[in-house]
Amino acid sequence: MNFSKSKWFTYTLLVGLLPIATRLTLWTAAKPGTILAIAASDVITLGLVLHISIINELEHVADRTNRDSNLKTILNGTSAFFITLYGALYALAIIGEKNQDFLDKASMLKSSLGLASASLLLSLVTSRHLAKGSTK
Repeated sequence: MNFSKSKWFTYTLLVGLLPIATRLTLWTAAKPGTILAIAASDVITLGLVLHISIINELEHVADRTNRDSNLKTILNGTSAFFITLYGALYALAIIGEKNQDFLDKASMLKSSLGLASASLLLSLVTSRHLAKGSTK
């Protein structure tokens, strides 16, 4: 099965960015201070979408070599690890909504942005690898 970077961009990155784009749109229309411009839960959603996409794309490509099979296993395991981290962060974000003193929102956002940046990098590297393999 061929891998398409344009499909990946549309179905993964743009869909993953929808919560952030929606919040930014609401933020620009709302009265100042009523809505945060960006929230950790939106960034966490992006990270989850990226890793679910990695797992999905890897399931739909054939292993060309034993090295590809090993890489597939490593990437699936890494994605599962990241999904677990995002799940924990999301739980913290939900608890933090009810109890304002439970966590520091700025630290939570920074952690989520750092994790999502690593996820985006891993996703870009994976998509590049899959695109190279589909042209051979």
